[in-house]
Amino acid sequence: MEKTPKGTSVGVEDPYAVVERCDFLTDDGRCRYAAEHGHNDPEFARKRHEDDLRCPAADPDGEWTWGDCPHFRARQRSRECLRCGLEERRLAHDDERPLLEEHHLEYRDDDRRETAHEITVYLCRWCHAKVHDSWARIDDDASPDPEAIAEAEGRRSKEQAEFGFESAAERYDGDGE
Repeated sequence: MEKTPKGTSVGVEDPYAVVERCDFLTDDGRCRYAAEHGHNDPEFARKRHEDDLRCPAADPDGEWTWGDCPHFRARQRSRECLRCGLEERRLAHDDERPLLEEHHLEYRDDDRRETAHEITVYLCRWCHAKVHDSWARIDDDASPDPEAIAEAEGRRSKEQAEFGFESAAERYDGDGE
């Protein structure tokens, strides 16, 4: 199993196995990195422009995999735990600790490649701890912890209370004066 530079587990054998697509890939298979950030890597941008910005990793018959692209980035967009499915609940003007945390599957000082890629997914803080303690994988078939469900339901109750209507008469002892 892959490890962080400090030796803790990331919860997968191959980080690229959980990737659906690169964040820079457009719907028509072009590289947005080369189009918008080409000044950061002119040689890469020149080669992509010569090929009409086609992404060689997105093409099923292409010559690259996601790991071959020097500017690959994949961050999970859905706001739920990849392992157990717990959904994030955040309240406006609330500074409580989030239910979900970003979990990195690749690290900058990863010596397997010249350029380490940013591959992040969301895990609830309970699953995140289990993965880093090396006794769980992110692809386990798991249910949310009872403590996680209780925390999420508590936030859901607060959320519903914010939407509740209370008249001025009800707020001031119901006598209307």
